[in-house]
Amino acid sequence: MATIFTKIIEGEISCHKVAETEQHIAFLDINPIARGHTLIVSKQEIDYFFDLPDELYHSTMDFARTVSGAIDRALAPLRTGIIVQGLEVPHAHLHLIPLYKTHQVMALGHNVDVTEEEMKELAQKISDEVSA
Repeated sequence: MATIFTKIIEGEISCHKVAETEQHIAFLDINPIARGHTLIVSKQEIDYFFDLPDELYHSTMDFARTVSGAIDRALAPLRTGIIVQGLEVPHAHLHLIPLYKTHQVMALGHNVDVTEEEMKELAQKISDEVSA
């Protein structure tokens, strides 16, 4: 059965996409723990991140670096952090978390409120920087 991420990749479920390549997609998390919280998802449906084949693992990290640079330029956090948890959806992915203060909570489940309009604006800002 397809994961929710596969359904997003296939266009069955909408998302706030910020970037896409042949092998990956990046979109805003619908339960963000910070403004601009972005998921990096392999289009190949593999449950455990560390089971990714070497080439896909490395290209995922390269794509994450590209998107994190766009987040940094678009939103000006102190830096962008990364979480590899993988328990909430059985599909290899990374969480890129903009860190706006030194003692910011960086744990899934500590959500912040972001309106639909803000999500659209954030996605556009980040997407513009990926394309720059």
